[in-house]
Amino acid sequence: MARPRQHRSGYFIFLIPGLILSTAVVVVPLAMTVATSFTRWQGVGAPTWIGVDNYVQLARDPSFWASFLHIVLLIVAMAIIPTLIGLVLATVLVEYVATAFGTRTASVFRAGFYLPQVLPVAIAGIVWSWILHPGYGALNSLLHAMGLSSLTRNWLGDPHDALYSVMAVMVWVQIGYPVVVFMAGLQRIDPELYEAAGLDGATWRQRFSHITVHLLRPDIYVVLVTTTIAALKVFGQIFVLTRGGPGNATLVPSYFAYKNFFEKANVGYGSAISTVLTAIILGLTVVFLRLQYGGERARTG
Repeated sequence: MARPRQHRSGYFIFLIPGLILSTAVVVVPLAMTVATSFTRWQGVGAPTWIGVDNYVQLARDPSFWASFLHIVLLIVAMAIIPTLIGLVLATVLVEYVATAFGTRTASVFRAGFYLPQVLPVAIAGIVWSWILHPGYGALNSLLHAMGLSSLTRNWLGDPHDALYSVMAVMVWVQIGYPVVVFMAGLQRIDPELYEAAGLDGATWRQRFSHITVHLLRPDIYVVLVTTTIAALKVFGQIFVLTRGGPGNATLVPSYFAYKNFFEKANVGYGSAISTVLTAIILGLTVVFLRLQYGGERARTG
């Protein structure tokens, strides 16, 4: 019995390069960020230890709390809405488009939905800033042409509309990811389950809710976890589209940390923001994993 254990332990050596790289790229910078969050530092010279003063200031900073309120709305736009729409689109592509027009046609649609995921953030952001421009933007021009001039807005420049405009862009960016994941998951489901349910008189809605959603639950958890984490650390789109403005209307924690790091040279305060954001991401990940594990145990037990 000793030989198999020694044989299995031999694989540990192949993990060493990954562990070294993870330590150098993730663990060490994270530890440095946490340590810096307890100091006052402008990025040059020696940092000054101030204890938890940065965290006390965070708790009293309205911009910090506003940035997390914006993140809640962006989680809706980047996780919840794309997951719901993606689940329906994937089901339609697999059950109807692939059946009526072939799998190649369904694959073309899948690639089209996924395209925003592979576009560079800067290019997508610049294109959307052109579309949403109040003067020459395509959206306002279209509304004018349709006689709906009263609906035109300064989409990214009005504090009341900017965040919702960004949310709409993020739905467009994210929707392809759940479509791809759910289409892959649907291919694992035995078609005979749908045939049997149809023979029993089940409607499309009943088949969707009791078969598709139930069997895709692990995939749904994966999509929700990854898209929620992406929403919490979103930066590029905010930087390109609004830079947190107008005012603080679209400020998010990652960009708030960036402003303190590089624009205000308040590295300690920016590190505190990053530390809190990391703790929230880790906490939500643990919660999602526990929920998924509990759901799997309930189904198998």
